[in-house]
Amino acid sequence: MSGPMIVEFGLGTSLRRGSYTEAAARAVRAALWRNSINLAEYMGVAKEDMVIEVRIGCAQPEAVDVSVLAEVFPYGATSFVVEKGGLDVARPEGVGNPTVMAQAALIVSVEGAA
Repeated sequence: MSGPMIVEFGLGTSLRRGSYTEAAARAVRAALWRNSINLAEYMGVAKEDMVIEVRIGCAQPEAVDVSVLAEVFPYGATSFVVEKGGLDVARPEGVGNPTVMAQAALIVSVEGAA
């Protein structure tokens, strides 16, 4: 396997429900769909040969269900690291769930690339 070839970043939020999983999933989608890079085709390998390390930062890492995040990826071998980061913003009225902000970094390499 080659080293990282692409790193994409995304920010996701859960405005009212306070869902760390949904904020993380939105961050992953933002990173995936912001760019259209045909790395596998460019490298001459199958899309399934892409190796994607997903790093998520949010205020409550233990509250993220990575099985939900895995479903966002149409192909490639994914691995997940969820760590402390992101930001929770309390509601101005002081009642209810905070607005949850999560960041995602997708670090992509390709199996079989030189």
